[in-house]
Amino acid sequence: MKKINSKNNVKRDIVIIGGGPAGLSLACSLADTHLKITIIEKQSAKHLSSPSYDGREIALTHFSKKILEDLGVWKHIPSSPISPIKEAKVLDGNSSYVLHFDSHKVHKEALGYLVSNHLIKKALYKKVITRPNIEIITNTSVVEVNSKKQYATVKTSNKKTLRTSLIVAADSRFSQTRENMGISASINDFERVAIVCRMQHEKRHHNIAYECFYYGETLAVLPLMKNTSSIIMTIPAEKSEILMNMSKKKFNFCIANKFKNKFGEMKLLNERYSYPLVGVYADRFVANRFALIGDAAVGMHPVTAHGFNLGLRGQNTLSLQIKFALKRKLDFGLQNILEKYEMKHRRASKPLYLGTNAIVKLYTGDSLFSKIARKAMLRVGNNFTPIKNKIIDQLTEIPL
Repeated sequence: MKKINSKNNVKRDIVIIGGGPAGLSLACSLADTHLKITIIEKQSAKHLSSPSYDGREIALTHFSKKILEDLGVWKHIPSSPISPIKEAKVLDGNSSYVLHFDSHKVHKEALGYLVSNHLIKKALYKKVITRPNIEIITNTSVVEVNSKKQYATVKTSNKKTLRTSLIVAADSRFSQTRENMGISASINDFERVAIVCRMQHEKRHHNIAYECFYYGETLAVLPLMKNTSSIIMTIPAEKSEILMNMSKKKFNFCIANKFKNKFGEMKLLNERYSYPLVGVYADRFVANRFALIGDAAVGMHPVTAHGFNLGLRGQNTLSLQIKFALKRKLDFGLQNILEKYEMKHRRASKPLYLGTNAIVKLYTGDSLFSKIARKAMLRVGNNFTPIKNKIIDQLTEIPL
C-alpha cells in the first residue's frame, strides 16, 4: 500500500469516502486498472485490518459469492466459519403452515452462504492493501466536497485537498457526503430494533434457516457451524431495552420459547447487539462527478437479507461502467457514464426496496386483514410454481 503524499494538494482518479464493505469492494473491483484510488475512512487502520465481531451474519447469494471470488477476496475468508443454507422455512404467527425452500430445487449445494460481517470486511481490506494503486487514509473525515465540470475536490480533516475525476460516497445510509452534495433521500423509520446474537442449542439445525413472523415482531434463526445459530429479533423500539438488559437465563428461555423449543434448550454465547431499523433510498444515485454506492444509495430492512448483496451488486455495476469508459478512453466521471450506472442499479434495487418494505408492513401488522393476507401469501408462494421460482431466484441470485 502506497503512503499518502505529504503535500496538501493531491491528485487522484477516484476518491472513495467510506472504508466499509461497499467502499473496499469497489476499490478491489478497480484494482486491476491503472486508476489511482484513495479511500478515506474515519476509523483507524487497526479497526479496518482487525474488525471486531458485531453480531451480524451476512446471507450471501451465489452472485455475491461469485463477485467475491472474482475479486480474489473469497479465498481470504476462512472456510470453517462459512455456513451453507440448505433450506429456508417461513412461518406465520402460531400457524403450523410453512413456506419451504430447498437447495435441491435449484440444483446447488446451498441456497446461500452465511458469513460473519467482520470476516468479509477483514478479507476485503487484506486484498486492498496489497494493491499499489490504492491508498487508504484512516482516522480522517471529510469536511467538504465540491464538483465542477472537469474535476471534483475533497477536503479532509487533516487539511488535505484531493482533486479527483470522481467522488464515490460509501459512508452509510446516513451519508453526510450525500447530504453535502444536495441529494435527498426517502427515509423510512420502521420504529423497530434488531437484536442480534449467537446461541448454542441442543438439537441440530440441519442447515435450515427460519424466518418466523409473529405479531408485532419477527425472529430469524440462521444456521452457523455445528449446533449454533445466529438469532435476529426485530421488536418495537420501546421494548428493545427489556430484551437487551434481560438476564442471560431469562433471555435463553425467552428465545427458546419464542422458537417453540424446536432446538431444545438454547444458550447465549456472546453479547447482544442492537441496531435501529431505518430504510433509506436516495432520490438520486449520481450527480456531477459523484456517485453513491452501498447503504448511502440504498439502505434495506434486513428481513429479506438483500442489503449487503445489493451493495455488492451496486459497486460491481459502477465498476463495470467505469471500466467500459476506460476501455473506450472516455472520461468515466461524466454524467452520461454515471447515469448508466444509476439506471441499472435503480432497476435492480427499486423493486427489492419497495417489496421488502411492503413485506415488513404486512408481516409486522396485527390487523385482521394483515393476518388473513399473510397466511394467503404463504400458501400462494408455496403452491404457485412461477411465484415460488421467482422468490427462489431472488433469494439465491444464481448467475446464468
